Amino acid sequence: MLIAPDHEGPGPAPAARRLQRLAEQCVRFLPACCGAAVTLGGGEAERDERRTAATHPDLAALVGVQLATGDGPITAALDSGGPVVAGDLLHDARWPAFRAAALGAGVRAAATLPFHRAGASLALHLYGFRPGSLTGAAHGPAAALGAEAAAGLARDRRHRAALAEVGQLESALRSRPVIDQAAGIVMHVLDCGADEAYAALRRSSQLTNRKLADVAAGIVRARGRDLREELARPAGGAGAAPGPPNGEPPQMFV
Repeated sequence: MLIAPDHEGPGPAPAARRLQRLAEQCVRFLPACCGAAVTLGGGEAERDERRTAATHPDLAALVGVQLATGDGPITAALDSGGPVVAGDLLHDARWPAFRAAALGAGVRAAATLPFHRAGASLALHLYGFRPGSLTGAAHGPAAALGAEAAAGLARDRRHRAALAEVGQLESALRSRPVIDQAAGIVMHVLDCGADEAYAALRRSSQLTNRKLADVAAGIVRARGRDLREELARPAGGAGAAPGPPNGEPPQMFV
């Protein structure tokens, strides 16, 4: 049996442990399965390249052959959205490179089950030594295990997205008082209304490629000194902009 030892070491990331555990559980619950591999791609995984977990290095190599050639049960299953089963690779010539690698590892049967959740694509790959041994794999325990693992990964992704949004909101709340204070200074120095003051701050932020909170903090630290020149510089270039005629407040940022 191509089964790696069951372990929960501190090294892998939580998603990697989940994939490894899924592969090992499939082997336990499917007597005809000599080994399994799992791939996770799409969404977040694309930034780190496709993640793969397998119960044996030879099976990870079979996944590598398919990813390198773009041809095999993985591609076929993800493209069709349904299970792809090879009853006997000795007589199934659909994927030459994968077939040669599988037969070289003693694998005669293969089944790939795809699961799509929250923009990510999880594929479960089952392998058997005996021809026809995985014919019903698409409707057995492996299908339930794969669906539950995919749902768990989707929940984890939504949780991380929610935490990121909370962090952004907290950051916005922390920076809001200094932005309001800076807007008050702008209103006083430029003798303008609140809308014009906030528009000036946003414009300065965009044109200087600085965060709005950083622009506001700089104005507060300077206590409004040289504020006309600071706000006019992005639009007018170096040097101070001429004052508005008849003492009217400048409108360049409105």
